[in-house]
Amino acid sequence: MLTALVLVCSLASVPDLSACTRDNALEVLRVPATFASPVTCLMHGQAYLADTSIGRDLAQNEAVKIICVRSKAAEDTSPAWPARAQLQPDAKPAR
Repeated sequence: MLTALVLVCSLASVPDLSACTRDNALEVLRVPATFASPVTCLMHGQAYLADTSIGRDLAQNEAVKIICVRSKAAEDTSPAWPARAQLQPDAKPAR
């Protein structure tokens, strides 16, 4: 199974997006779901980011990179991520 990691990198510090990693990203979000297909993983990673304030408030010098990793690998690195990386999508108001 795969987990999507959403990396938000500054193009000022990492001008080549392929060099953007979990270690140099401004934000790292872990999508709280697993996926069997890489295509599904990437699509859900994009949708997850779009549903957060981080995704809606990207600066012009920031770029997004979605990577899909084996779920166990994502769990092994999560304690090292910044606290903000564990944000959940914005809650929808109750009606």
